[in-house]
This record gives sequence, structure tokens and C-alpha cells, in this order.
Amino acid sequence: MSLLENWRELAYNSDVDQNTYNQFWNAYFLQEKDFYDVILHAEEPVTGTIPTLAEKFNVEEMIMVGILDGINDSLVEPNPIETMDNTTELSLNYDKEKLYKNMVLAKAEWLYTLPVWNNLLDEERRAVLYKEAKTANTVVKGKKIGRNDPCPCGSGKKYKKCCGK
Repeated sequence: MSLLENWRELAYNSDVDQNTYNQFWNAYFLQEKDFYDVILHAEEPVTGTIPTLAEKFNVEEMIMVGILDGINDSLVEPNPIETMDNTTELSLNYDKEKLYKNMVLAKAEWLYTLPVWNNLLDEERRAVLYKEAKTANTVVKGKKIGRNDPCPCGSGKKYKKCCGK
């Protein structure tokens, strides 16, 4: 079983009671917040293997795998998280705009409201990214076609006599 599969089995274990599940995620979110606070302040992209990154950020290796799972879509070049092992060299070179939007999409307010974002993106840009992320999943229904309206297929017939049958 890969490290990523082990993480997902640990994190989404349905055999534990709700209280244990909540405690696990609350502890994870605190560690995740500390991780992002450090990485967003870093001058250079952080690199290393899972054990070295876990030691650097003072988290367990499985928690580090979870953090890598969360940040991977926001990296300039995604890591091979499906096949990684403890010797895989990983890069945490993130795209700050993509990371901010993904945090908003994940509803991770404890992350996208970190004060360090003030130094990375100006308030106006964050507002634009926030709006883009919030409207990304909005479904806009088109105008309803009436039975007696012309058919949108272009046949010239009424909708009820053409595609509306």
C-alpha cells in the first residue's frame, strides 16, 4: 500500500467514533496551519523527502503525507504523491495565487486568513481570487425554453413540435 493510500485510510477511517474523528482533524488542522505559516514565510521553495520535511515542520510523517496531498494541486510542478515513498525528493514550490484560491475552495478559512498573505498578495488581488474561487462552483441555469418558442436547434419549428417531444 502506498503512503498516500495509508494516509487516506487513516484520515477517512469510518470505523472510528465521531469524537475520535473530530479530534484527529482538529489536531491535523492546527499542524497544517503551522506548516503554512512557515512555508508562506520561506524565501526559497522548500524541498526534501518525507522524513526530512516531517522533521523540519515538526510533524509525524503521515501528517506530512496529508499536507502534501492537500498542497499538491497548488504546486508549480505537482509531486508524484501516488507513487512517492520515503526516499522520493519532493518540492513545495507553490503558486501563491493557485494556493490561495484552493484554500478558499476548500473553505479553509484558518489558512487563507493567515496574516502572511498580506505580504504575498495585495488585498485587491486576494479579493479577486476569493471571488473567482467562490463563483467557480456556481451553477448558472440558462433561460428556460417555452413550449411555443422557436426550437434552439435551428429547425424553425416550435420547440414543442421539434426537440421538446
